[in-house]
Amino acid sequence: MNYSRKMLVREILVSKPFTSLKELEERFPDVSSMTLRRDIEFFESQGDVIKVRGGARSMKFITTSMEESITTRASEYTFSKQKIAQAASQFIETGRSIFFDSGSTAMQLVSFLPTARLSINTTDPNLALELVKKENVMVSLVGGLLSRDNLSLSGMQAIDYINKINIDVAFISPSGFSLKHGFTSGNYNESELKSAIVRKAACVIMLVHSSKIDKALPYTFCDLSQVQKIVTDQPIDAEIAEKCRESGVEVIVAK
Repeated sequence: MNYSRKMLVREILVSKPFTSLKELEERFPDVSSMTLRRDIEFFESQGDVIKVRGGARSMKFITTSMEESITTRASEYTFSKQKIAQAASQFIETGRSIFFDSGSTAMQLVSFLPTARLSINTTDPNLALELVKKENVMVSLVGGLLSRDNLSLSGMQAIDYINKINIDVAFISPSGFSLKHGFTSGNYNESELKSAIVRKAACVIMLVHSSKIDKALPYTFCDLSQVQKIVTDQPIDAEIAEKCRESGVEVIVAK
């Protein structure tokens, strides 16, 4: 009976983009809310859904990413990404809790790390493997669901971890930035995780390649009011520069 109910719950959860806990309670009036929450957590652990406020989202509807593959991104604009990383590296300080986002620009930061002892969290397994080669760096890899497109970790397990740690400085690579839509991502899971990181970080530094400016992807994870610095490779549009000044955001153009 238990197994049959669970399978019915799964059918409902994966059949549409979002299922509310209230809907499940109405479908299964003899089952407690706690049990239904545990069902959602179980199917999240199986990779079928992700738990969100008030219910669950089906992975079938959100796993398709609008991001380019990590292989494609890693081979593009290498020199300008190195410039961005070098300019951003001045904000990496010993004794701080640091977060490195996944992606090809954040990967370039590894080459410019100071020799001091550092504590770095990351959602990027490849980046973690590079960091661990540095003998003075303590590396913590955030757990979660591994994206095949981006080779990065996200989901509720990752968000729970972020909510339990302190972050002094977070280096984040958005997939797009525009005044209308803010900082955006093409993957729902990653967008939710980036939002959590932004909320926890005392200082948010956006690593924004010029090709990402005036570009918007489906999921906004933060706006200018939540950011302290933007590091980019080209002078930015005057209107954007003015909005950054009004928001107290420092713009650093890598040389």
